[in-house]
Amino acid sequence: MQTVYEAAGGTDGMLALAHAWHERVMADSVVSHAFSHGFRPDHSERLAAYWGEALGGPTAFTALGGKESAMVRRHSGNGPHEELDERAIACFDLALDDTGLGTDTRLRQVLHDYFAWSTRTSLTRYEASAADVPDGLQIPRWSWDGLQ
Repeated sequence: MQTVYEAAGGTDGMLALAHAWHERVMADSVVSHAFSHGFRPDHSERLAAYWGEALGGPTAFTALGGKESAMVRRHSGNGPHEELDERAIACFDLALDDTGLGTDTRLRQVLHDYFAWSTRTSLTRYEASAADVPDGLQIPRWSWDGLQ
């Protein structure tokens, strides 16, 4: 069976989605605040590698030296931010349309569910402090059936 990563176009699909999402969030007055401290020039490439790894693709994010604990820390310690989260999810849904990944309803739903879960749950478990994030977290894996 084809993985979600493969159905989304593999590396090229993930990269197109990451670029489209980043453009959408930078144009959003609320979500862009999350990037006001700056970001790496290769942010979209690293994000695409992360999503790809989570969605059944190669371990490209890990190969780049990426670690789940560091990713979660980067998103922790900011308290609750439901409006930002919901708008980030809306930007993701629009990026699915921008890239053409939204035309397959099953793929669109799985990608939306993954991103919404990741945004609302996985990356917000440690709202109080980034120092609470333990070392050694593993990238959550997502398939057609959801969290593995």
